[in-house]
Amino acid sequence: MDMTEPLIITEGLQFKRGDRMIFDGVDLEIPRGKITAIMGPSGSGKTTLLKIIGGELKPWKGEVIVEGKNVHRLKRRELLNLRQKMGILFQSGALFTDLSVFDNVAFPLREHTRLPEILIRDLVLMKLEAVGLRGARDLMPRELSGGMARRVALARAIALDPQFVLYDEPFTGQDPISMGVLIKLIRLLNETLGLTSIIVSHDVLETASIAHKIYVLAEGKVVSGGSPEALQKSTSPELQQFLKGMPDGPVPFHYPARPFVEELMLDTQRSVIPMF
Repeated sequence: MDMTEPLIITEGLQFKRGDRMIFDGVDLEIPRGKITAIMGPSGSGKTTLLKIIGGELKPWKGEVIVEGKNVHRLKRRELLNLRQKMGILFQSGALFTDLSVFDNVAFPLREHTRLPEILIRDLVLMKLEAVGLRGARDLMPRELSGGMARRVALARAIALDPQFVLYDEPFTGQDPISMGVLIKLIRLLNETLGLTSIIVSHDVLETASIAHKIYVLAEGKVVSGGSPEALQKSTSPELQQFLKGMPDGPVPFHYPARPFVEELMLDTQRSVIPMF
């Protein structure tokens, strides 16, 4: 494996929902063994990008290359094999509510391997120990705090020892202590396990504190990319609007629509009842 070669490349990526262009020529390079953040305002397609990388959605145009393979040209078995190399931390955690913490983490091992139960037990305890929740192995998801649930989901995401992990808004809804724990865990796991991590987030300060590289998406394109330090010095209006949290600017506050007065007049005309 050539560690200098990017793990994931998108070339001329275009994706549409109906008539709306979500991506219009997105080019990315995700380096191996690093933490790369995909950031941008809500609705900029960050989670959609993860689904395209995982082969869940197919681009309208362009290519997504993972480990030298075009994801959307893979046969079903090849795609399943690729997915076993990736771990996913869903935005909601997505724990199985009727399974204990232990069984949630054991689930991918039982589904995708033929390991004996005694070995699965050891692996699950190792993953829970890594996220500091071995003592919570017998709890049910409803008994967990939001931060604990996210850490259990992280343990499950790394259960199969993936080569890379996709994090979908890992810090959303977390209190400062839980957020600090998650930041530490992501950095620690990336270093000790030699992972490649892709974090989708709009939490600027938290994500920038651990990312080696950041891409910022807006209006269907990459408006900036580079190290956190380089982005802070950028003069891009779109980037500065996002970093400073300005409500309006190059990225508009209003969703595209016809002029407000015109729409009111049209609705008024339609509501007029003809007189006979």
